[in-house]
Amino acid sequence: MNNDKIVIKGAREHNLKNVDLTIPRDKLIVMTGLSGSGKSSLAFDTIYADGQRRYMESLSSYARQFLGQMEKPDVDDIQGLSPAISIDQKTTNRNPRSTVGTVTEIYDYLRLLYARIGVPHCPICGRVISQQTVDQMVDAILALPKGTKFQVLAPVVRGRKGTQQKELEAARRGGYARVRIDGNLYDLDEEISLEKNKKHTVEIVVDRLVINDTVQSRLADSLETAIALTGGLVTIDVNGGEEMQFSQSYACPDHGISIDELEPRMFSFNNPFGACERCTGLGTFMRVDPELIIPNKDLSIREGAIKASGWYYAEGSVSEMYYKGLGKKYGFTLDTPIKEMSAEAVNAILYGTGGERIEMYRENEFGSGRYLNEFEGIVNNLERRFRETSSEWMKEEIATVMNGVECPDCHGKRLKPTSLAVTVGGVNISDLCEMSVRQELNFINDIQLTDQEHRIGDGILKEVRERLGFLQSVGLDYLTLARGASGLSGGESQRIRLATQIGSALTGVLYVLDEPSIGLHQRDNDKLIATLKRLRDLGNTLVVVEHDEDTMRQADYIVDIGPGAGVHGGEVVAEGSVEDICKAPRSITGAYLSGRKRIEVPATRRKGNGKRLRIVGAAENNLKNVNVDIPLGKMICVTGVSGSGKSSLINEIFYKALAMELNGAKRRPGKYKEIKGLENVDKVIGIDQAPIGRTPRSNPATYTGVFTDIRNVFAQTQDAKMRGYGPGRFSFNVKGGRCEACEGDGIVQIEMHFLPDIFVPCEVCKGARYNRETLEVKYKDKSIADVLDMTVEEACTFFANIPRIHRKLQTLLDVGLGYIKLGQSATTLSGGEAQRVKLALELAKRETGQTVYVLDEPSTGLHVADVHKLITVLDRLVDAGNTVVIIEHNLDIIKRADYIIDLGPEGGDEGGTIVATGTPEEVAKVHASYTGKYLGPILERDRVTE
Repeated sequence: MNNDKIVIKGAREHNLKNVDLTIPRDKLIVMTGLSGSGKSSLAFDTIYADGQRRYMESLSSYARQFLGQMEKPDVDDIQGLSPAISIDQKTTNRNPRSTVGTVTEIYDYLRLLYARIGVPHCPICGRVISQQTVDQMVDAILALPKGTKFQVLAPVVRGRKGTQQKELEAARRGGYARVRIDGNLYDLDEEISLEKNKKHTVEIVVDRLVINDTVQSRLADSLETAIALTGGLVTIDVNGGEEMQFSQSYACPDHGISIDELEPRMFSFNNPFGACERCTGLGTFMRVDPELIIPNKDLSIREGAIKASGWYYAEGSVSEMYYKGLGKKYGFTLDTPIKEMSAEAVNAILYGTGGERIEMYRENEFGSGRYLNEFEGIVNNLERRFRETSSEWMKEEIATVMNGVECPDCHGKRLKPTSLAVTVGGVNISDLCEMSVRQELNFINDIQLTDQEHRIGDGILKEVRERLGFLQSVGLDYLTLARGASGLSGGESQRIRLATQIGSALTGVLYVLDEPSIGLHQRDNDKLIATLKRLRDLGNTLVVVEHDEDTMRQADYIVDIGPGAGVHGGEVVAEGSVEDICKAPRSITGAYLSGRKRIEVPATRRKGNGKRLRIVGAAENNLKNVNVDIPLGKMICVTGVSGSGKSSLINEIFYKALAMELNGAKRRPGKYKEIKGLENVDKVIGIDQAPIGRTPRSNPATYTGVFTDIRNVFAQTQDAKMRGYGPGRFSFNVKGGRCEACEGDGIVQIEMHFLPDIFVPCEVCKGARYNRETLEVKYKDKSIADVLDMTVEEACTFFANIPRIHRKLQTLLDVGLGYIKLGQSATTLSGGEAQRVKLALELAKRETGQTVYVLDEPSTGLHVADVHKLITVLDRLVDAGNTVVIIEHNLDIIKRADYIIDLGPEGGDEGGTIVATGTPEEVAKVHASYTGKYLGPILERDRVTE
């Protein structure tokens, strides 16, 4: 048998049609095809699953008992497989404690570095704290010129209030003759009275010596005596010279702050030894946000300016009593707009009267009364109720006006002050992690260390340098190590894991990757392809599921699955080099690669409706106080290299600000001054890639609302009427029609201690979700479970004569989701699929023509033919008078835009400015724009054929 090939025979997983395939080993192989054609079924559910299963089976039976049984994929045979590693996008870490540094393990090396060669400082005064033995102290003192007179002092009290009689009496009993108090010498024989309320420093004179050849042993004895009195501190008072202070432990002689022996856990924000005590290492905690309590300062209290649980204005309520009492005291009425109130009045409403009682009068149907009460303030009241309540509902209600705020103790740095006071090269570990990968590499390359520090730290620095280099090589040099892992996009987290795998330098492994180019600008794509080739050259096989043209052209071997999606796919329509794919008549990929088919550049660009929104002073994250115009009635693409500030501008500022103003949302937008022109739009809809549901119960049918209509159809059947079944009988979420063994899930969750839980089909209903009686009710010979098992395309034909259902299903078909099943669990949908389900839901609604749609990379996971469909759908939205704002890297979508806003020029600190705006043709002429550089040739190419 050849060892240079992987031979697959009879693959039938999901929609694969008995596929036989031979692919070369140790090569970069791209699997492409329409969305839903079966690429992932072949790459992940067949090749990867079997590679992993075989590796598991090679382990001992003892190890296997903790891993559970892995199901064998539906395939006859696979030969030539290696142990497999999957790098997909679904495993993004949502833990608030995970950062880029911890995920890549670079932070572990940095902790070790700081523990071994870090220089501790006093957190208060910043002086270097060093730990010295008695011998080192003796050597330092003997370095003074011969004949120098000095005193050995033991500081027993430092800056403490009191008469200090106890310490002075102990010194007398110890046989000492003199003492220095606050810099003045006293004999212990005399009466010493100190002011009780002043801070004093008391130092016992242990010995008075002169530097000469015989002083060494007596000096050592005196130092040991002084150390015994103070627990490690000694002061040397040099006659006519500067005082010397020594510490046997890591402690500041002035402030007494001691630092334990440096060890790696001191620098971990996930360990109590290092984490800030106030925020437990999170850097933030939830506080009530005054901006969310009073979102619109133009309104008065009576008009509903205050939006907080228990504090909404209502006549005769307790809140009205408090507001009137505060108004009488601070000079406002219930009809005074908040912005016209004094700062003192607004402060009293939010934070209370500070213990001062105010007169209040309350009148309702039960009578009236006058009270003298203090007012704790809305913010304090909500925070107290949030802490004390046991009601989850109440906590959720109050949480709507809360926001993560920076911890006041560590200022978001997550560590204790003593840990932050340790530096390497003059920089503490938190400040180092706040630098971008690019800046960190420069810092580590230029770091100045002593010979001793070099010997200890060189090995650690080499590992850090390599790993930072890997992050740079996958186009992530704009990230900081302190960036939370939960804030990373799917593409970013996948490329981080790719960089980690390169760091492990394994050979002979089968890597299966899921669209690693997602979220990457064309400029960074070359870096990514070079990284993939480097992994291949180590002696690994790479199977990459990808739609990106550059990656396909650079691959050693391409497998095109198709020809269509769902039931129309599942076959290998072409395999071989790019030329082979281009020549294959059935390959849709080949048609686009060869230029036989293409997405045309529009002959004219839309003029819009002449109105615009203007963002003024955008300064979130790396944005440099920019002003941006968003023309309305157009398709607008926001472009730029990764990390240039696109998401900060559109998702964090533009979308959240519009959602707050137009939809009444309670999520605080990023930093900006104002948005002008809001009167020109009536609502904003964000269509992101977040899952449409977090449980297996959510599915496309329930999300789009079509399932309610389908249940009504079943309830209208003769069978259902005879049995007395209503629409509720056909719901798998309530008792009655569902299978009670699995409570309508169709699957049963089995808890695996120390491992992720596993799901197995229910033994009673065999995954159908319903009980036998419900499944006996049929519509056109299909039960409700059969309908949930249909693809959107099949259901569209099945319900063709029911317009209400057909219209909703048709929109799912229009966005290229004809292949997904109606009852497919939301947790199995990719980010791109979830986004298109949301898009379909919006398309099915009746339009107002003044809506702003915000989409974040809708081309994710889409084949070029599906991008073609998507553009048609987006054109429909814009032609109805709406505005579509898209963050995008896909040149096929960018070239179709009416207006482009290009950010950059680089990522991270070197980005955040507007590089170019205008039509694609105008942006292509701007030399400073990387997007323009790649867009120019595409516009030229697609114009030739017109």
